Amino acid sequence: MTNAKDLVHELATRKAVTRLLPVLGIAYFMSYVDRTNVALAKTALAADIGLSAAAYGLGAGLFFVSYALLEVPSNLVLYRVGARLWITRIAVTWGAVSAAMMFVANEWSFYLLRLLLGAAEAGLFPAMMYMVTLWFSQKHRVAVVGLIYTAPCIATIIGSPLGGALMELQGVGGLHGWQWMFLVEGLVTILVGAVVWFFLPGRPADARWLTKDEAAALTEHAVGQNAPSPTKVRGNLRLAFGRSTVLLLAGIYFINQAIGGGIGFNFPAFIQSLGLDSPFLIGLVAGGGGITALAGVLFFPWLKGRIGNEVPLIALCAGAVPFILVGFLLSDSPVWSVGLVFLYNFFAFGTLPLFWSVAMSRMSGLMAAAGLAFINMVGITGGFAGPYGYGLVEDATGSLLAPYYAFAVAAVVAVALVPVLARSIRRDAVGRHDSTPVDQPTEVLS
Repeated sequence: MTNAKDLVHELATRKAVTRLLPVLGIAYFMSYVDRTNVALAKTALAADIGLSAAAYGLGAGLFFVSYALLEVPSNLVLYRVGARLWITRIAVTWGAVSAAMMFVANEWSFYLLRLLLGAAEAGLFPAMMYMVTLWFSQKHRVAVVGLIYTAPCIATIIGSPLGGALMELQGVGGLHGWQWMFLVEGLVTILVGAVVWFFLPGRPADARWLTKDEAAALTEHAVGQNAPSPTKVRGNLRLAFGRSTVLLLAGIYFINQAIGGGIGFNFPAFIQSLGLDSPFLIGLVAGGGGITALAGVLFFPWLKGRIGNEVPLIALCAGAVPFILVGFLLSDSPVWSVGLVFLYNFFAFGTLPLFWSVAMSRMSGLMAAAGLAFINMVGITGGFAGPYGYGLVEDATGSLLAPYYAFAVAAVVAVALVPVLARSIRRDAVGRHDSTPVDQPTEVLS
């Protein structure tokens, strides 16, 4: 039977979903647009400044090097200064650097600005995941993270065609189309920073649209009883970075991001190789992958609410990827090939809310700030390895398809890690002194 405190928590959760997630979503939307719009510019950069496939792949991947190196420090600063100030800083600086991409003139300026862009944006995603641990109970987190992941999906659906449309401004004002794309999207991101500053409360207690009882209910239910929560990283490095479950999550995420980054940053060029030459049409087709990704991040959290366990669904998603990639390699139909990439997005994106729910259930407080950033740091280096490796293999073979063989092998490794992760999770559960009730399906987010 639902008591008065539970009703207060349910109402407060509804408020948080409707008031907090749109602000986080618009920030994540623009980060994904600014991070991936370079894929639309790949062919134009080759023509206008002579950027080779390997140089493009290196530059695309360098973003993730500086991003990864600064993940943990960024989230530790966020823990000290608060989410509102730090996420605002992130948005403004990455918007400025994204706009400055219009000044790329050669491979070295391309490398430098991609490194700066990664440094500016570092910490945004783990900051959002950390905020989820402050605002939402474990039973709501899969659905909440799924809603957050709708932002990059929508960014793919809308952002790619809009980026393609901006590139149609070729020659206007004496600028290349890709210069207009970087400039406009960077300026919009700076405006998003202002939105974050005025509308994002860092903790439930800071939200003027919550009553005192509602804020207290959110905080009480979010903290949990089993996740380790030391107040200092020193002396607790194993809790944040060294547990087997954390390392396995990081490894699986690394492979996920390597494959996704390698495909995503080169998919527009693959579409162009099929005969499309309009930047807008290329962006429109590439954006179609966001529709299936959106379906995945909504469907799998819903399914988890019915079965109550993330790990079998993670295994299902990971297991589908090798078959999809092999099917892509064997296909001789352009339409079927594009469709298989879209299907890949359904499973690869669909597993991510489940993945982060498992991670969040095992840490809180400062350990959540450090541990979630660590997982993202290790995983996001895959965003470097994927595009860079793709470029090297493409240059060596002259084939856009050759890198997919390496991706298929990596996907098999990820599948093999999932049962190991399941055993590690069971060991964690046995080792707990306290137990929490199994989450029941909730109507709050339905």
